[in-house]
Amino acid sequence: MIWNSSQKPSDSFTVAFFSMEFGIDPAISTYSGGLGILAGDNVRAAADLGLPMAGVTLLHRKGYFRQHLDSCGNQSEIEATWSPEALLERLPVRVLVPIAGRQVQVQAWRYLVRGQFGDTVPIYFLDTDLLENSPWDRSLSGHLYGGDASYRLCQEIVLGLGGVAMLRALGYRKVQAYHMNEGHSALAVIALLEEQCWGRGLSAATNEDREAVRQHCVFTTHTPLRAGHDEFPLSLVLEMLGEERTNFLMGTQCCPNGSLNMTNLALDFSRYINGVSMRHEKVSRTVFSNYPIDAVTNGVHATTWTSPPFQRLYDRYIPGWRRDNQYLRYSVSIPLEDIWQAHIEAKQEMIQEVERRTGARLDPKVMTFGFARRAAPYKRSDLIFRDLERLRQIAREAGPFQILFGGKAHPRDTWGKDIIRHIFQAGESLKDVIPVVYLEEYDMVLAKYLVSGVDVWLNTPHKPLEASGTSGMKAALNGVPSLSILDGWWIEGYIEGVTGWSIGEEWQSESNPEKDSLFLYDKLEHVVLPTFYQRPSNFASMMRSAIAFNGSFFTAQRMLSQYLQNAYLHPANGTRP
Repeated sequence: MIWNSSQKPSDSFTVAFFSMEFGIDPAISTYSGGLGILAGDNVRAAADLGLPMAGVTLLHRKGYFRQHLDSCGNQSEIEATWSPEALLERLPVRVLVPIAGRQVQVQAWRYLVRGQFGDTVPIYFLDTDLLENSPWDRSLSGHLYGGDASYRLCQEIVLGLGGVAMLRALGYRKVQAYHMNEGHSALAVIALLEEQCWGRGLSAATNEDREAVRQHCVFTTHTPLRAGHDEFPLSLVLEMLGEERTNFLMGTQCCPNGSLNMTNLALDFSRYINGVSMRHEKVSRTVFSNYPIDAVTNGVHATTWTSPPFQRLYDRYIPGWRRDNQYLRYSVSIPLEDIWQAHIEAKQEMIQEVERRTGARLDPKVMTFGFARRAAPYKRSDLIFRDLERLRQIAREAGPFQILFGGKAHPRDTWGKDIIRHIFQAGESLKDVIPVVYLEEYDMVLAKYLVSGVDVWLNTPHKPLEASGTSGMKAALNGVPSLSILDGWWIEGYIEGVTGWSIGEEWQSESNPEKDSLFLYDKLEHVVLPTFYQRPSNFASMMRSAIAFNGSFFTAQRMLSQYLQNAYLHPANGTRP
């Protein structure tokens, strides 16, 4: 441990980590995908290291949604309502947040993330569901990524302005860094600037005031897709934030084309900005060319995503791996037969879970591919089904295989829903030769089974839209190699024939679906399947290498250490917010 986090908030160095979603507990449905899971892994790593950190988010009483898929793959959604009273601690503190000229009361609930060595990190869930608020205001802590632009802006006001106010009410006075995980919390910089200009107003803010705030703000962008960068019409901003704040925002670089761009606001007021892989850094520099952008490649929390069979294996051969994940490099000394046996155990547990959920009986001796991510068009989860006849030929001539899918489409993403239906249709067409199973309600629990139990992790995003991706990192911790398009983290993680295989030969050009599918089929037929069936010792060696090279490096422990050295400990100038 490098910090003592037992001190009171007001007495300690603290990092405030703002995120619209947190994936911290399967029973707390306040995450939709990788952004929230990454936030959860970040605070887990902080708790392990004893780093004084506080997470800030919204309560989302109705969660994201529960997914149901009918026999044709049509997705329907129901509310993912959960009970904070059973899982969180309600704090006796309230703050007021001005929205549209009225004062909205906000309370906080606390969840303590417990590290492996006794330290804890609190996450504060902001809640507006109070009798003193109007029905509309009470609903703001209801749905994650729900409602219209007005609803979303009001949520982001509560997260940004309300988050800073709540930290102050809870005694956090010396915050070294405010880390904005995407732009949803960007209005926190307005709260900080108002503190800096106390008694003078935003209109009197000087360049020195802005720089004082900037010295304490860190921003991580997670996607080059426009849909990931919230924009709100200035007319709506004026209605919700009032004249003084709107006039200030209009005088910055954050309001192009008559809209407030939350990403631009975060960029403009952050002293450290990063993408989430080396490739994403380069892509982000072309999108946001006026800003210096660094790279901190994502990582996953090793003990959370390592399956029980592999945890037992590592405890036996590498007892220090939990304290220092880099010790997983020493997995090169683990006998291949022990690696394979741990994998067989994890695979059998996954197969049993799949049967329990779906009734489908998979063959444990057949090569199994996994693809489980949000059903978003750019992720192209159905790319493998571009030529069904070629797939039949490969299965008959190179060896049998089966494919497991999982992932939710956003309720308003018709293209994402079409992809799920297409996978169901392809599976029906291939059922005589290739078992295809799409598992509904993909969540943290199901993810742990899949990333540890499949034989190869498949990933086929459209280049260069994959900012990072972390599912393959989770698979690597369990000795599962990846077969992936060269984009995001995989550019850094792949060693051909050692940690997995690439789909295509270079990463610089944009994807061509026809060429990508041909590369995929050729690699399946001539390399992947023959290695699994004809050279099992080579395959087991690849599993071991995936752990040693990728499992040891792509961890939240390493990621947080990079943030600590490059962002959080950066010398701050001016007045401390």
